[in-house]
Amino acid sequence: MNADQTLKLARRFIELSPDKRRLFLKALQGEGMDFSVLPIAPGVEVAERDQLSYAQRRMWFLWQLDPQGAAYNLPMAVRLTGPLDLAALQHAFDALVARHETLRTRFVADGDDVRQQVEASAAPLQLHQDALAGLDEGARQAAIETIAEAEALAPFDLASGPLLRVRLLQLAAQEHILLLTVHHIVADGWSMNVLIDEFLHLYDAAVAGSEARLEPLPIQYRDYALWQRSWLQAGEQERQLAYWQARLGDDHSPLELPLDRSRQGRPSYRGARHEFPIAADVAERLRGLARKHNVTLFMVLLAAFKLLLQRYSGQSAIRVGVPIANRNRAESQGLIGCFINTQVLHTEIDPLLDITGLLQRVRETALGAQSHQDLPFEQLVEALDLPRSSESPLFRVLFNHQAQVADVQAIETRSGLHLAPVNLAKHSARFDLALDTHERAGQLHAAFTYATDVFDTATVEALGEQWLALVQALADEAGGAVGELPLPGLAPAIGA
Repeated sequence: MNADQTLKLARRFIELSPDKRRLFLKALQGEGMDFSVLPIAPGVEVAERDQLSYAQRRMWFLWQLDPQGAAYNLPMAVRLTGPLDLAALQHAFDALVARHETLRTRFVADGDDVRQQVEASAAPLQLHQDALAGLDEGARQAAIETIAEAEALAPFDLASGPLLRVRLLQLAAQEHILLLTVHHIVADGWSMNVLIDEFLHLYDAAVAGSEARLEPLPIQYRDYALWQRSWLQAGEQERQLAYWQARLGDDHSPLELPLDRSRQGRPSYRGARHEFPIAADVAERLRGLARKHNVTLFMVLLAAFKLLLQRYSGQSAIRVGVPIANRNRAESQGLIGCFINTQVLHTEIDPLLDITGLLQRVRETALGAQSHQDLPFEQLVEALDLPRSSESPLFRVLFNHQAQVADVQAIETRSGLHLAPVNLAKHSARFDLALDTHERAGQLHAAFTYATDVFDTATVEALGEQWLALVQALADEAGGAVGELPLPGLAPAIGA
């Protein structure tokens, strides 16, 4: 079957009614054809084309609860050094908005429903500029931090748009800081990398007075959202949901960590960040441990985190949310959109396990989740009939590991503009506690983002020390039960 024929089949699938889509998939299976070989068809005009994706629906619900909140803002800051062509900068962002439907989308209530409305052509993106060159160094740095914080915390109006903001701070004739803020309903972390990469191509071409050579997008985000709903509703959702219901059971009691302050109504989402390095020799031994036990570094670090949570809470059922890129389809690779999905990794942590047993238990959890990663978190919550609220259902703690993070600072444009990342202070937290780890240039880094509603800085710093102690114990392949591994300030979990 050639490409035209598979595309025709893919379009036919989308055009069918939900019941007939089920029959279509069964017919494909009967012919021995895997549905995944069919492409995502672009531009299919059906009644549900403008419906939101599952992830977008959750974010729309949360925005309605707190339209002035900034928990789902995605801020980024980049230092630009070298000659800057403002007209080329404006052209590059206008071209990005024209290329990606999500950047000219707003969300409109339709009775009890909501639809995404894509503007056929968007007005030129408003580029806000601030001249800070006349300030002394201290005042300039203070102004940068104040403006960056204000941008990161400024709310978006999802109904009116636009959902991308660009602000340029001039520090000197050839030094600027570019502040980019996007709402999560139209983007994710992967999208920010796409945005920067395409911006560079478009900017360089504009400076040179030529057209950028970007590959045409095979689909737009609306096409993906329509395909995802159609595929899941045709039977795949039931298959994957059965796994998650069996895995999670009926008890959805939240993880109860000792808090510095009790919860007071709706969370404010105010947060802070505590960063700490992992010694190079420890990181290398962790990689060796992973190879020895046929697990990944992600699983090793997650095992240490789950063990810490078990020791702190005294609970054995430890649930941690883990975000996944959800970009398995080739058509999604170059899109700006909200593809990210969150999985609930549920592991029974027995303090009597040894390190080998702990790693194998976490490995089983992770591999099972990976095999059922297409079910949107929002659909799982709905199927479990959990109450809808601003609090995260099923988990309060998140873990995210990124392997081989590339630095923006390695980029220099053909037009002579050098880009370097600017680390922004963290001002929001969607969860009580989130552990982020990443590998960069062979080094392993970690950071806790925490809700200041419930945690003090000193508590989180102590958590960081204790997690590092467990990481060290895993690297040393300490013998005995994991519940007896020494932790600064905590009694053993066995015989306590």
